[in-house]
Amino acid sequence: MERGTIGAKSSEYTYKRIWHIAYPILISLVMEQLIGMTDTAFLGRVGEVELGAAAIAGVYYLIIFMLGFGFSIGAQILMARRNGEGRHSEIGRIFYHSIGFLLILAFVACVASLLFSPHILRSVVSSHEVCDKAVSYVNWRILGLFFAFTSAVFRAFYVGTTQTKTLTLNSVIMVLSNVVFNYILVFGNFGFPALGIAGAAIGSTLAEGVSTAFFIIYTTRRIDCKKYGLDKIGHFSWKSLKGILRISTWTMVQNFFSISIWFLFFIFIEHLGERSLAITNIVRNVSAIPFMIISAFASTCSSVVSNLIGSGRVDEVKPAIRRHIVIAYCIVLPLVAVISIFPTETASIYTNIGELQTASIKSLWVLCSSYVLTVPAFVLFQSVSGTGNTQKAFLLEFTSTAIYTVFISIVIMHLRADVAYCWFAEHVYSFCLFTLCFIYLKWGKWSKARI
Repeated sequence: MERGTIGAKSSEYTYKRIWHIAYPILISLVMEQLIGMTDTAFLGRVGEVELGAAAIAGVYYLIIFMLGFGFSIGAQILMARRNGEGRHSEIGRIFYHSIGFLLILAFVACVASLLFSPHILRSVVSSHEVCDKAVSYVNWRILGLFFAFTSAVFRAFYVGTTQTKTLTLNSVIMVLSNVVFNYILVFGNFGFPALGIAGAAIGSTLAEGVSTAFFIIYTTRRIDCKKYGLDKIGHFSWKSLKGILRISTWTMVQNFFSISIWFLFFIFIEHLGERSLAITNIVRNVSAIPFMIISAFASTCSSVVSNLIGSGRVDEVKPAIRRHIVIAYCIVLPLVAVISIFPTETASIYTNIGELQTASIKSLWVLCSSYVLTVPAFVLFQSVSGTGNTQKAFLLEFTSTAIYTVFISIVIMHLRADVAYCWFAEHVYSFCLFTLCFIYLKWGKWSKARI
């Protein structure tokens, strides 16, 4: 049985201990990202239109998913705080209220998407062929929200209580399921019809279902449910839900807003042509692995910060943040160096079209250089969220994305620059976010936040 130990008063967050908490999250995030990468790898062998449509549809789906995921981040912060305070039995109440709320949100989002997504996508995507393929993908993929939101709460529980090893096994099972489902449904093997981009969406939805089933079975059999208050659902309480929403509302808005701007970037790129969009989808998927590494350490740092504040060890927060940044750098920088040295080989993972591989090289170089800023920016940002002041975190994010939006509007829509120059938007965003979060953590009154 896994045990959370992060609330122990006598322990310190050494590099080794941080790594032991973070690496299962890292593996799980990388594996989960392989869901989208698998779809891209399969569709990159179907055609450029499907590849571009998957980029639009994938980010569009993320916008909706991030509403629920943002809620789960708020729940994670609360669970981590209760874990640090030693109030373990209260975690179950947060857990079940979160699942109930997100299942209702999933139903509302599915109905709204099926009704309005075709009209929204047709109004912003200039290519009719790309739009039709994107709508086909979204209509199937959106059904997976019920599974995805439920799994997000389970992940919040395991990260918040630092029992992160479970995430690795879950993600491996989910990715393997997605590969099998894609192989069967995209190309039409074992007697099934070749569904193309719709098959990729169905496969990903089924893989999410497998992931949720694993979490339920594992948690009931291997976790001390009584200790964490998971042995009984209990009665619904508006007071409990409002307490979660007080923290989660801002992380929901922040995540939704952030991905919406990312979607806007893809829409702008789509106006440069199908080739530019296909390049951008390749670069997005290449960026996924180093970004997931950053996300793993940033998520760990958020939980560590919340636990430390909960156990009254505020003086350990800043040293812990620095250690997270150092470890993330040690992994990310060598990885992006390899991508920079072998850009064609990297692009070939996602497409076998030679011209497309060559056209992606400059954009990949620009992307790789941005991680010098992205690593500290995201660790600091999640640390701000970990303090419990999620409203402040949203304001910092909003300011950074506003500047980012101005940049892409000028460079893409006005100057219509080469797609490689468009990717310098990552430098602009990360620099702004890093600067604002650094200032807040150095001089802000974050240590007194109560949740």
